[in-house]
Amino acid sequence: MTYLPPARQPVRAVVWAIHLALPLLGLWLLLANDGANVFWQHNPSHFWMIVTVAGLNVALGALISEASRKRDDARLFLVSMVFLSSAGFFFLHGLATPKIILPTGSLGFDLGQQVGLSIASVFAFASAFPLAEKAARAVLTYQHLIRGALFGFMILWGLASLIPAITPLSEPPSKEPLNWLALASIPGLLLYGAAAVMMFLLHRRRPSAMLVSLITAYALLAEAMIAGMSQLNWRLSWWEWHVLLTLAFVFVAYSAYLQFRREGSSAGLFDSVALNATVRRIQRGYEEALEELVEHVRRGEPLAATRTASKFSMSEGQAAVLDRAGTALANERELSERLAALVDVGSQARVGLGEGALLAGALDRVRQAYGDVRIGLVSEGNVSIGSREYDFPGNLPVRRGELVAYPLTVKGLLAGALEVPVARNDQDEALAHTLASQLSIALENARLYQELDTLFRQYMSPDVANALLADPGQAALGGELRELTALFADLQGFTTFSERVSPGEIVEMLNRYHTAAVPCILANNGTIVQFVGDALLALFNAPATLPDHARSACRAALAMQEAAARVSEEVAWEQAAGSMNGVEWPTFRVGVNTGMALVGNIGSPALRGFNAMGDSVNVAARLQSLADPGTVVIGQTTLDRLGGAAQVSPLGSLSLKGKQETVPAYLLSSLAENA
Repeated sequence: MTYLPPARQPVRAVVWAIHLALPLLGLWLLLANDGANVFWQHNPSHFWMIVTVAGLNVALGALISEASRKRDDARLFLVSMVFLSSAGFFFLHGLATPKIILPTGSLGFDLGQQVGLSIASVFAFASAFPLAEKAARAVLTYQHLIRGALFGFMILWGLASLIPAITPLSEPPSKEPLNWLALASIPGLLLYGAAAVMMFLLHRRRPSAMLVSLITAYALLAEAMIAGMSQLNWRLSWWEWHVLLTLAFVFVAYSAYLQFRREGSSAGLFDSVALNATVRRIQRGYEEALEELVEHVRRGEPLAATRTASKFSMSEGQAAVLDRAGTALANERELSERLAALVDVGSQARVGLGEGALLAGALDRVRQAYGDVRIGLVSEGNVSIGSREYDFPGNLPVRRGELVAYPLTVKGLLAGALEVPVARNDQDEALAHTLASQLSIALENARLYQELDTLFRQYMSPDVANALLADPGQAALGGELRELTALFADLQGFTTFSERVSPGEIVEMLNRYHTAAVPCILANNGTIVQFVGDALLALFNAPATLPDHARSACRAALAMQEAAARVSEEVAWEQAAGSMNGVEWPTFRVGVNTGMALVGNIGSPALRGFNAMGDSVNVAARLQSLADPGTVVIGQTTLDRLGGAAQVSPLGSLSLKGKQETVPAYLLSSLAENA
């Protein structure tokens, strides 16, 4: 059957509904026209038709029952019970045919099929109901009991209706029609109707030809019950319910046959009917099998598709299609992984990543996609990987057995070699060329950044160096007004010390103090913009933004004094030991002030530097000049920014050089750590 979803093909839905309505129309015409509803009794034809159809139905029910066992699905079990129960009572109806076992008709002959269809309607409704996991598990747990109870009831019904004189079921029926039979059939009709509606809703969510056939079968079984209500035995209206029952069975069997012809296997004939949990489990199984197949194909293992096909009982044709699909998917996945590796290698070539870390990270990532990849760098003019030495005439790749080496270049010169397994096709070869080019660019960038980093960081703070590497345009001349905190520090007694020692000792002293002081500033996110003799200027909140810049500057100043004190202690020990002369070393004094300043690149197009200018910076320098050795003096604005976290001693309002008004100053003793 060619299926087009009714929701998308309304014409098909209308045609389908008309076909289902035609039997009821025919039944109405026969019952309305007694002349057309002719009498025809042929006991052998009746018996053999029922035996044949019941046998077909039992086979269909057994097939669905086996699918239920393999898939461990409650819905398939209940669907199989629909066919087995209706087939069983249909067969008992055939055995009760006059002159087969009993000489005449019987009450069991008249009632059997209506009873069977009523029982089947219960199973039909349960099969269409969206069973929860707990309910489905209960059905499967008691499936043998349910099947046994049904078969036991059919046996008892057969004995009661086929052995003479045991029960009224084996006796000839009354001449009067059984009026209660129509009323007793109504629940079954409602259950079939509800089952068909629920199956249709399931079909809307999960379109399937097999679901359409079940909907049709349930509708035909309901119509067979309606036709059986007439109780006009051996007339055409009575024969109609036999035909409708037969069509219900044949329709599902034919749909299964067509699906078998299309797929070449019976393994998944009824999967579309199963519960949602079962469908998800089947899909996961297929996905896991496909992943396993792809991995086998990628490893080059033979008969990978054949093993997977046998696992799912596929035909040879399906196995061949699976093999081609698995190979195509494996190739596509390999291509995706290699392209992703190329992207990752490019992303790793960033500022601050050293050459060794870059190559190690690139190799780890590339080997996941390309296999056993190796890199060798030029050493003493030669390139070797293991025991293999490479030379690249014309910068062309070189093949050695199952390996191909590609040159890595920096500024057009040979810098190393990339060794990869031999490509299987032109696409793999092009990707290997691209990988070599990408690694060459990454290697050249790493070396360039290393050169710039070495150059910049030795002459400017890390913040300024990183900003210039990321955006060279920031080196342009110009500036902006910004609130910042300036830290000025110099060595009290430097002039006297310089007059009494050699130049080498002066440099040693400055380096030891600055080596101790600079990390204190950098650790608190400050930027050192000047070293002028024994003095230094550090800025906080420029160029890098620092919300709590006043606190950071004060923390750095106190840490500098602690570090300088340790240096002084070390020097005293060394002088006492006689390892250096006894000239007293100068001592740091620090001034800190907060305010607006002009910050930016100042100088000329040929030579420039990052600096800050403004009254707040000048005040910091003046505060430093008034501070005692080993102390930190801060301005009023800085203290205001610190709040109550600082322990200070007021120094009063000081007259500073270049300032007409006095400036409040404070001696900073400590700063609360958790403030």
